Amino acid sequence: MSIYQIQGPARQCATSGRELRPGERFYTVLLDEAGLFVRKDYAADAWSGPPEGYVAYWSGRIPASGSPKRPTFNDEWLVDCFTHLGEATEPAQRNFRYVVALLLMRRKRFKFEDVRRVGDDELLMLRDARTGNRYEVIDPRLDDAQTEAVQEEVFRVLGWQ
Repeated sequence: MSIYQIQGPARQCATSGRELRPGERFYTVLLDEAGLFVRKDYAADAWSGPPEGYVAYWSGRIPASGSPKRPTFNDEWLVDCFTHLGEATEPAQRNFRYVVALLLMRRKRFKFEDVRRVGDDELLMLRDARTGNRYEVIDPRLDDAQTEAVQEEVFRVLGWQ
């Protein structure tokens, strides 16, 4: 059971309402509206840049009909999303940030350096392999099922499911 309410790719332009066609370039923006992540897709000709207060944005192409769906990883988008959620206090956002950190470690973009205990919290100390920036992320102590549910939401936001 998912703890988020994030829609997957709409394949419909948020500005014009027009259906996005196979092969067409589109832009997607992830917004935080009242503590919920909201995804909006835009046709390239309707894109004027991300709105104020966005969490992240990216672009892609609508796959051709019948072509197999292959996930593409955009580490910069993941890092942007991770850093934007750095001050998050909502449990769902902290969980989302933690799973994004795990994905970035798996992709070798983030390197694990240490664990630090602050009160009842464990903080993972991470370093960005590309920039050298150091980050702390709270380990929300998710069980396997919770981690999988959050990961599925990250993938859905990216359009990988």
